[in-house]
Amino acid sequence: MNWSVSFEPFFSLTTLALILVPIALLVLVGLVLRQRGSFLRLAASIAIALALLNPVLLEEQRDPLKSVVALVVDRSQSQNIGDRTEVTDEAAAALRARLERFDQFEVRVVEAGRAEAAEERAETRLFEVLEGALQDVPPSRIGGAIMITDGQVHDVPENASRFSAPIHALITGHPDEKDRRIRFERAPRFAIVGQPMDMVYRVLSATGEKGFVEVEVFVNGELQAIEQAEIGAEMPLTVTVPIAGRNVVELRIPVEEGELTETNNRTVALVDGIRENLRVLLVSGEPHSGERTWRNLLKSDASVDLVHFTILRPPEKQDGTAIHELSLIAFPTRELFVEKVDDFDLIIFDRYQHRDVLPLLYYDYIAEYVQNGGALLIAAGPELAGDQSIARTPLISALPAMPNGEVLETGFRPMLSEVGKRHPVTRGLDGSEQDPPNWSRWFRLIGVDETEGHVVMEGPDNRPLLVLSRIGEGRVGMFLSDQGWLWARGFEGGGPYVSLYRRIAHWLMKEPELEEERLTATGRGMTLEITRQTMADDPGPVTVTTPSGATRELQLAQTAPGLFDAVMETDEIGLFQVQSGDLSALAHVGPVNAPEFAATVSTEEILRPIAEETRGSVRRIERGVTGISLPNIVPVRANASVASGRDWIGLRMTNDSVLRSVQRVPLFTGFLGLGVLLLAFGAMWYREGR
Repeated sequence: MNWSVSFEPFFSLTTLALILVPIALLVLVGLVLRQRGSFLRLAASIAIALALLNPVLLEEQRDPLKSVVALVVDRSQSQNIGDRTEVTDEAAAALRARLERFDQFEVRVVEAGRAEAAEERAETRLFEVLEGALQDVPPSRIGGAIMITDGQVHDVPENASRFSAPIHALITGHPDEKDRRIRFERAPRFAIVGQPMDMVYRVLSATGEKGFVEVEVFVNGELQAIEQAEIGAEMPLTVTVPIAGRNVVELRIPVEEGELTETNNRTVALVDGIRENLRVLLVSGEPHSGERTWRNLLKSDASVDLVHFTILRPPEKQDGTAIHELSLIAFPTRELFVEKVDDFDLIIFDRYQHRDVLPLLYYDYIAEYVQNGGALLIAAGPELAGDQSIARTPLISALPAMPNGEVLETGFRPMLSEVGKRHPVTRGLDGSEQDPPNWSRWFRLIGVDETEGHVVMEGPDNRPLLVLSRIGEGRVGMFLSDQGWLWARGFEGGGPYVSLYRRIAHWLMKEPELEEERLTATGRGMTLEITRQTMADDPGPVTVTTPSGATRELQLAQTAPGLFDAVMETDEIGLFQVQSGDLSALAHVGPVNAPEFAATVSTEEILRPIAEETRGSVRRIERGVTGISLPNIVPVRANASVASGRDWIGLRMTNDSVLRSVQRVPLFTGFLGLGVLLLAFGAMWYREGR
């Protein structure tokens, strides 16, 4: 119950001034001149003023409001180390029970670190959660905040301008923890495949130890080098990115005895490999309608450096033409096929036949080039079935099929074989989903026998049309028709020649995306996406190893012929390893090298400045034989200068209240006011009359 006096004048302030100011002047003159009855006139004037101002006595019924106290519980991934989770749960339950015993406190329990967004899980953001929990509470009602955390908080404000109530932090973990960690200081995002790439890393120790430690360098899961690193110093590193596309460079250091966690004993950098311009040698045996199809396609690819020669006049033709007029430039056969053959990523023989342009020995060099990892494509025409076929040279050892001398010249529609529907070179070609395929006919097919590798396209009567094979370390393709130019010219609607030709060339040059057996894993947010590419009907399950070392088996679902997918939701941030038979893949889920794992040793120092500024405290949760020991909770006044002690923490009480009802009692109306006025004027008249 609160009593107060309020004035509710009957007139505006201007009108009151016009009435009361002249009266006050007359009274003041009388007082100055010491006239008889001046004090009675003063009393009468005051009575008139009070009557006009209309004083009212107010009786307010108010209910006190509670102070709002936030209990912030850190559920970030670093809190899973050791017994921190158990201690956090026990402390949160005990504090909530204690706070609920106080009638003057309203408790709001909030948890931080369980957000679904990967970016939010990468850091411990307690103050962001605290601000969200109290955003609807006026500052005068905030009683304070208690944080249960390991102390590794990444959004501590520079000052407490937005939070004036006491902040208390209870730290989990042990004071004698030790931990080593490794991180990249500088790591490029892009690198040229096969070229050295410079990086810089550093090994850090929470205890400040000195010395050297062994660092293992892995690229895409394969050990590439072992380095000796000085603890605390920046260390240079040179690695080579082996493939185009995403590469995972991982550094690992051994786990020290008694170390807090293994999570930050390795660090990763994601590097996108970029191929230098691929060098392709295209040799056309003679001018023909499809010659420029290959040339135009390869020239249109900015990543390809093309060297193209066309045999315009065979050597056996004798017509007396001077030697210096036989060609624009000399055909540098020795330079191309002996000295620099290994510099090419792909050699294409387009309707080429043996006419003594190349010595027989050179075909041996080409076959050896394939065996050692090179790529060869035979784009065949009728000459492959003739007496001057390159199959009658030493190149025969590198060919996946033998011509049988048959040339079929009839209209047919190229078809994907059952293998071709699963092979990445031909899978999903535009128009192949229909039966018959939605593309034009061809009119020539070279017959072959004894095929090796994969027949991915077929002609009439299931005859091989496109054969892809591995020979030694290299790859060979045989395109058994020279009619692909019909698709390029739009005959009968054309066909997907660009996709087909480009895929053939890139498969021969070992593009990772076109591997028949391939396992890839990608992290998107907090989801791990797995793709298995295979020629088998069922690749079986995959095994996923999480950053914490736990394993999980996933079943793959077929999404297309030869293509299987799986998706796994996870709450862990870090490097995941996926295994499928002999294939393995690495993927990083969440932000790379997240701050949450950069430092995992519990600490009191990060939160101490903000706690002291708000008159709060930072202390470790003490553990005893019977369990944990927590400080007592003491309500303190809003203006208290001290809000913590050796064994207690203080929370501010608010002076705010809510108004329930008001009773009004006018003081100068009715008979009371009339009586006072009559008494004042009567006394004044009486005094004046004497």
